[in-house]
Amino acid sequence: MYRALPAVALAIALLAAGAAIAQSLSDEKQALIAAKRDATAANARSAQYEAESARATEAAGKARAQAAAVAARIQAAEADIAAAEARIRIIEALRVRQRANLAAHQGPIVRLIAALQTMARRPPALALVQPGSMSDIAHVRALLRTTLPVVTERTQELRAEVERGRQLRVQADEAMALLKQGQERLQTERAGLVRLEAEQRQRSQNFTDSAMMESDRAIALGEKARDIVDLMRVLNDQASVRDRLISLPGPMLRPAVPGQAPPPPDRVPTPALPPNYRLPVLGQIVTGLGEVSDAGVRARGLTIRARGDAQVIAPAGGRIVFAGPFRSYGDIVIIDHGRGWTTLLTSLTTLSVSVGDQVTQGSPLGRTGGARPTVTIELRHAGLPVDITPLLGNG
Repeated sequence: MYRALPAVALAIALLAAGAAIAQSLSDEKQALIAAKRDATAANARSAQYEAESARATEAAGKARAQAAAVAARIQAAEADIAAAEARIRIIEALRVRQRANLAAHQGPIVRLIAALQTMARRPPALALVQPGSMSDIAHVRALLRTTLPVVTERTQELRAEVERGRQLRVQADEAMALLKQGQERLQTERAGLVRLEAEQRQRSQNFTDSAMMESDRAIALGEKARDIVDLMRVLNDQASVRDRLISLPGPMLRPAVPGQAPPPPDRVPTPALPPNYRLPVLGQIVTGLGEVSDAGVRARGLTIRARGDAQVIAPAGGRIVFAGPFRSYGDIVIIDHGRGWTTLLTSLTTLSVSVGDQVTQGSPLGRTGGARPTVTIELRHAGLPVDITPLLGNG
């Protein structure tokens, strides 16, 4: 009975390890599928922006489309790297399981070979002296005749396990090669984006004075606002005033006959439709709208855990009304989409835009920080938080 206890414990441990490996494989397969889906979508967006750049007639629109295309290729490279890493983790889990299977098949063979070696080292003269040795030899020969087919079958299984291990090593080498290619592609695309941004800054050198004025105004607003909610409210009020001024009719000519001027046209309010929207960074959503954190704060948007140094793009087109550090949120970007819609992005560390820039959906905004950063996205209409999830299909 006591001898059976270690075997039972070993069986339970093997079952638990097998269940953990199976769960890990399932999670990694889901991550691989999601990464491949992100890479396909990013490549499709890159082709779309390249086509828009070819159709654009003005230099500014062409430059924005080119920047969006490069940013999409960067996100595709990031997704390819995530897929390669998931593939490597899957192969490593399969190799762990294969090594366990190999050990399970080797155990009985090793014990049988050890017993045969013990019998082979027995002196032949002992068979003539020790009573019953001849009958034991007869029994051993009969046992060998019955166990040899089993030994052959087990060795075939061992050879099959060894071959599976060799194939897994080949797959691991291929996955590492793909990972290296993805990293090289990411560095190349980032260098291309840096060159493109430098060219755009060179072309926009004539507008430096107005950009500096906009930047100084944004900094002053940031110093004046005590909280990010106050900053969003002030910027929303200014955008509302600007939209109303733009919607006013232009100057009317003096009528030929006084008193016969036509009445001003009624202003028909434009419906405030939500913008086409897209998540600005690849990663895992860890907090949704309305969720309460451990500190008791209710979330006003989505929080995404991204890769380190991940590319962040504009979720929708609009005008940059704030870009820079703010309190403890790191570098933040606020985009005015018009008609009362604004987007806030926090926790960036490298910015590619300035206040006053016009961006299209997919334009690069900057990059995240170090290992596993979290980016918060808040969409607001008339100052009130709006759930982003239903709008993602539009973008």
